[in-house]
Amino acid sequence: QVQLVESGGGLVQAGKSLRLSCVASGNIFSINAFGWYRQAPGKQREFLADITTGGNLNYADSVKGRFTISLNTAKDTVYLQMNSLKPEDTADYYCNSEWASDVAMLVSWGQGARVTVSS
Repeated sequence: QVQLVESGGGLVQAGKSLRLSCVASGNIFSINAFGWYRQAPGKQREFLADITTGGNLNYADSVKGRFTISLNTAKDTVYLQMNSLKPEDTADYYCNSEWASDVAMLVSWGQGARVTVSS
């Protein structure tokens, strides 16, 4: 099993920055990749970015250039640096990890971190 815990959410003014953290525990050596998603009220969960343990990155067009995903393997932590925040970035932010069990590839999710951007 892999467990994920996000932190770093909060209230921030438009134009400011915020960094989310997601700490992994459990069977961390089985993790292949981490991702960040968000879900705004009344909307579907949206992909933001992902990173493999080999360092390959992928971003959604909606956040490319403003958000940066990074991985600190020594701390088993993945980060999402969010710059130039906008009110429409207000959402619950979730990290996930893709990991290999004995029989299948599985995905674990954190509990979410709420980000509110005021205008």
